[in-house]
Amino acid sequence: MKLRSLNELTEVAEVYPKVSHRKKMTKRQRLERWAEVLEQHQGGSLRSLMRTEFAPQAERAWMRSDNSPLTVAFEDPVLRADGLRSDKLGEAMRYFGLSDWEVHSIVCYCHYGHTMSAKEVAGRVRIAATRADEHRWPSLETVFTVGSVAAAILFTVSVL
Repeated sequence: MKLRSLNELTEVAEVYPKVSHRKKMTKRQRLERWAEVLEQHQGGSLRSLMRTEFAPQAERAWMRSDNSPLTVAFEDPVLRADGLRSDKLGEAMRYFGLSDWEVHSIVCYCHYGHTMSAKEVAGRVRIAATRADEHRWPSLETVFTVGSVAAAILFTVSVL
């Protein structure tokens, strides 16, 4: 084994800083990186996931396919170093912060058939990335909780 300096290594390999020294990426940065990796993918067609919108949530979390857009993301050392733990659908949803319908739009069979081009998927990932910074409406659960607390405070104040 030949010892090499860091400068020599960068000439023959991609060198990334230690994970502990890296700042975690934002949702938009993670999605942008995934889109970049897909655009650079040289492996031909990618495989879609079947019926993501109909599978029960527990089953959907474990869904995966060899050579899928999720596999391409997981093979990227930068995304793995940032916290992507597998190429399963549930993990991709967690890591990228995707809703059921966003991930459905990106990887589901009904949009592409059995196979898809990496560039086409990259375009859909970029759409999700541009929406990552948009204001999101609160969930109905949040609205009802806040509304209930506000009503209780108003009732208490009016009684006093």
